[in-house]
Amino acid sequence: MVSPGSGAGALRARAETGVCVGAGQCARVAPALFDQHDDGTVRLLRADVPAEARDDLLLAVDLCPSGALGAEEPA
Repeated sequence: MVSPGSGAGALRARAETGVCVGAGQCARVAPALFDQHDDGTVRLLRADVPAEARDDLLLAVDLCPSGALGAEEPA
């Protein structure tokens, strides 16, 4: 399980546009990683997450009402 402040390891962001409901929480809390398409669905700007954006990614994943976002440790 990946949690905020649980380490400085690299993370990859995942976004599933087909699951997204367009709430926009991701773009608000992690604008370096996410934006929205014209229809409001998530647009992933960057899959490889820099260390300084780690906690923003995890917050966005937590706030996403549809579960369209994910944070994964690279294999």
